[in-house]
Amino acid sequence: MTRREAVRRAAARLAAADVASPQLDARLLALEAFGIDHAILLADGNVPIALGDSDCLDRLVERRIAGEPVARITGRREFWGLDFALAPETLVPRPDTETVVEAALAEVGDPDRPLRVLDLGTGSGCLLLAVMSELPEAFGVGVDLSPVAAATARANAQALGLGGRTGFVVGDWSASISGSFDLVVSNPPYIVSGEIAELDKDVRDHDPRLALDGGPDGLHHYREILGQAAPLLSPGAAMVLELGAGQGPEVSGLALDAGLKIRRIVPDLAGVPRALVAGRGPMSGNR
Repeated sequence: MTRREAVRRAAARLAAADVASPQLDARLLALEAFGIDHAILLADGNVPIALGDSDCLDRLVERRIAGEPVARITGRREFWGLDFALAPETLVPRPDTETVVEAALAEVGDPDRPLRVLDLGTGSGCLLLAVMSELPEAFGVGVDLSPVAAATARANAQALGLGGRTGFVVGDWSASISGSFDLVVSNPPYIVSGEIAELDKDVRDHDPRLALDGGPDGLHHYREILGQAAPLLSPGAAMVLELGAGQGPEVSGLALDAGLKIRRIVPDLAGVPRALVAGRGPMSGNR
């Protein structure tokens, strides 16, 4: 069997099991099983595969059919065009979260400014490192309650060539942080506790509950972050928070109670309000 035929067979099995995006999933699982990249698969699709590689692909397909996300199977996910390693203690980065990156960069304006950037609840480091990849003069700090998540983010920073401009701290939000920052980003847990059981099984069964559970009303962590915001923000600094569906008004109210000004709420590609931008007055580089 050739590589191309193996991918077709895997896609057919996934489609028969009603797995979403069976062709894409089959290609990604094949790359993992064969230990090759997209370019090699395209160029050498007619190369016969070894029996061991075929068996490996079959096992990966079985895991996907059982409901395990591709990113959990491969241990990696692309975000902002960058490759991130994952751990069981980190969320799988999602395209909607790129809205936070876009909003943060728009607040900065001039990418060559020497900024201090803070990411609260950094997980895999995807938010911080995506922002840092666009700001060559910035220094960033990521904080996470999980030591494994902080270590994963640190390894991703090194792999992306950003280790020299980033640091990672284990701590409870900003309790372990001193000093002020020009830009603060965060994708906090915001799912209402009672609604976690209703999530898609890809999320419910495989993402860490610690990174999902926002308390009885989904706002617990926003209260903590915004309650600690004032000493973190330098004059004119921006705070950009990811929002759960319908949470814009409540989180805006919490930001106002914390003495911040609401600059804007940014929708994602589906038109859902996804990122709240707040701060202490206008950022000097705002555009």
